[in-house]
Amino acid sequence: MTKRQLVGFRALVFCACLVPLVWAAIRAFGIGSASLGVNPVQELLHGMGKTGLNMLLITLAVTPVRQLTGFNSLVRLRRMLGLFSFFYVVLHLLVYALLDLRLAWSTLGVDITQRPYITVGMLAIVALVPLAITSTNAMQRRLGRKWKQLHRLIYPIAMLGAVHFYWQSKGEESAALTYCFAVAVLLGYRLVKAAELRARRNAQRPGLRASG
Repeated sequence: MTKRQLVGFRALVFCACLVPLVWAAIRAFGIGSASLGVNPVQELLHGMGKTGLNMLLITLAVTPVRQLTGFNSLVRLRRMLGLFSFFYVVLHLLVYALLDLRLAWSTLGVDITQRPYITVGMLAIVALVPLAITSTNAMQRRLGRKWKQLHRLIYPIAMLGAVHFYWQSKGEESAALTYCFAVAVLLGYRLVKAAELRARRNAQRPGLRASG
């Protein structure tokens, strides 16, 4: 893929990532016949949350898709997809705090400490913050090897996100289980690849070759 094609591809993906936000705005302002239904706050809350989780799973899918297809240019999209995931998760939090709770901080504190699905959701959001802050090339150079270790937080974050969705799902249990399955597949793929890499490294050690 040429540089010009890559720029065009990134622009196309960027616009696609904005579609859920634009559609939510169209529904919120009642443009045309679109609406958020009888419970607009809950619809907006769940919509932003699902979009954030979708973006997170797409970010996790970049590596296996790249490895399986050989389309290495996909790696150039991973940072942008991850930041969009953070963006929609923050919108999810803002809708919850501003529109649902109306900035009732005492209620928020009770929810975080006494409602498990909100507890794990807040943990996921808090863990996403350092990933977003350190997503720049400058931070990657500054942190060196620690950057890669830090960004492995995306794995437990994905699990927390799936658990958050499952625990709060009402009438959407099958969809929540699908998300849990997707996270299991994406993380399981990485575990298999890590085991294969360890096996190859062990096979290449002189002592092990001689004993075999």
